[in-house]
Amino acid sequence: MTKPERIDLDLLTHLKGTGVLAVLVIDDVADAVPLARALLAGGIDCIELTLRTEAAMESLKRIRAEVPEMLVGAGTVLTPEQVNEVKEAGAAFGVAPGMNPRVVAEARRVGLPFAPGICTPTDIELAIEQGCRWLKFFPSEPSGGLAYLRSIAAPFLHLGIQFIPLGGVSAANAEAYLREPSVLALGGSWLAPRELIQRKDWSGITANARDVSATVKRVRGGEA
Repeated sequence: MTKPERIDLDLLTHLKGTGVLAVLVIDDVADAVPLARALLAGGIDCIELTLRTEAAMESLKRIRAEVPEMLVGAGTVLTPEQVNEVKEAGAAFGVAPGMNPRVVAEARRVGLPFAPGICTPTDIELAIEQGCRWLKFFPSEPSGGLAYLRSIAAPFLHLGIQFIPLGGVSAANAEAYLREPSVLALGGSWLAPRELIQRKDWSGITANARDVSATVKRVRGGEA
């Protein structure tokens, strides 16, 4: 079994304290920097910028250059080639919806901390075999939510596995997820949904970020 990389441990500490990473779909590069600043104003300093649009890679680069306080990762990383692209663009980590051994192996080769997506015990075993210790639980609520996560995670918790639930996670159930010991952080796609970004509703996004930041502080005591 492959040991986890040391670089992951520092990142895990940051994510545990942040509690939520905003999951973003950006259609217009011009929205990237004001969006990042709106999230920061609400207390969210970590994002997963998904590679679902043509604007994604340039948006990542701009946020890295103009909002250095923001920890920027890349989501929807589906190929080894994309691993190299996001690494070169300065992504702090990568995330995928599923567990592709080739993608994870390439991420390890280039030194990119990576969270593959899991939904079954078999997925978890494959991820562990590749040296992964933080995993994206997706889709969370459609799969059975916290009750299901507790069931599939139980045989692996002694290995220090941590999860980032995404999919149906919202302001309504964020606190319950944050109180779960195996949950590292939440994937917060509700903080800045695509329609709010397209409307440039930066104040609304800041308000969403502020609300969940208050929840994280209440549940985790502002740990860093």
